[in-house]
Amino acid sequence: MKKSTFNIPQMDCSAEEQMIRMRLEEFEDIKSLNFDIPNRTLEVYHENRLNEIEKALDSLSLGSKLNSTKEAQMSPFASDEQQQKNILWWVLAINFLFFIIEMTAGWIINSMGLIADSLDMLADSSVYALSLFAVGAAVARKKKVAKISGYLQMGLASLGFLEVLRRFLGVGEMPDFQWMIIIASTALVANVFTLWLINKAKSKEAHMQASTIFTSNDIIVNGGVILAGILVYALDSRWPDLLIGAVVFSFVMRGAVRILKLSK
Repeated sequence: MKKSTFNIPQMDCSAEEQMIRMRLEEFEDIKSLNFDIPNRTLEVYHENRLNEIEKALDSLSLGSKLNSTKEAQMSPFASDEQQQKNILWWVLAINFLFFIIEMTAGWIINSMGLIADSLDMLADSSVYALSLFAVGAAVARKKKVAKISGYLQMGLASLGFLEVLRRFLGVGEMPDFQWMIIIASTALVANVFTLWLINKAKSKEAHMQASTIFTSNDIIVNGGVILAGILVYALDSRWPDLLIGAVVFSFVMRGAVRILKLSK
């Protein structure tokens, strides 16, 4: 494995980064690309075909120049794309598991907050599944995945608002505040771990940024459900649970709008 460092003076933003990624996609020898846009440098971890890689970069007319090439210890398993796939599989499994747990618990204990949170988890699971198809794809496909993710989240938020409205009109019983707090606290720990995994990738690509937004929303939601459980007990009323349900879907909708902006 070799590490070749290039200076690319005209690499000013992510647009040039995506141009370079698409241009180098054909090289199977390349195992990882490490971009440093502020310093206008690119580290290419590869096995062979250095001359062809140089020519490919020259064809973009960004003023690229090879600074150095040296031996590097790096496993193909540690490539950017492989790391993204590993992380996405983990967060997909975590979110789908907690979708099942929170949905089941929500219906059993009559908690709209947990049901809302479970639908948010389902949206995230769908997003991560879609994102797995985007790893290593061209920029247009990655933007498309982010766009689909945004519309999916917006649709689930709309369904959630309808369910909250139905329960405001008198359908449903008093939720079990103790289980609300226990389940939401467990989900909070899982989401903090998920966010740590995503941030570990240090990716600025659209589909990974979308995953960060979703998980950040989840952590806020978990805290809200815990607070609602405490208020249900303190006030002896189901209204806090219904209110947190409405707030949850507001966060979901806001996240959807941000994702759609990101996809552009």
